[in-house]
Amino acid sequence: MRDELYQQTILEHNRNPRNFRKLEGATHVAEGYNPLCGDHLWVYVKVNAAGIIEDAAFEGSGCAISKASASMMTASLKGKSVDEAKVLFEEFHQLVKGDLKPDVTPNHLDKLTVFSGIWQYPARVKCASLGWHTMHGALQKAKIVSTE
Repeated sequence: MRDELYQQTILEHNRNPRNFRKLEGATHVAEGYNPLCGDHLWVYVKVNAAGIIEDAAFEGSGCAISKASASMMTASLKGKSVDEAKVLFEEFHQLVKGDLKPDVTPNHLDKLTVFSGIWQYPARVKCASLGWHTMHGALQKAKIVSTE
């Protein structure tokens, strides 16, 4: 059941990625690149003076997993504080490495747990995490992020 949900979610977000655009007025921007497979993304985040993420978007090219993960990430960040975004980043990173078991470990990932089996495909972990590393880099004011 989980594999089927994973496949449906990946395909839907790849075909119709949410927030796939350049975000005018972004306060944080970073470029992410996965040299192993060629995925190349830009992540844009607009943070207000109170430290709340008002908007998030991405653009670029990548595999279905990379695009779907970035799509779901941008949707999940809106309305969160920068600190909450950093917690989501850490939890997602642990999830895709197989170190966080969503059924037994408390987390804030909600629908993002669909990626819980990706650790079984090591070459795909970097695909799923590229957008997240790029977002984290943007929040840290890094301009370019690589998965290598």
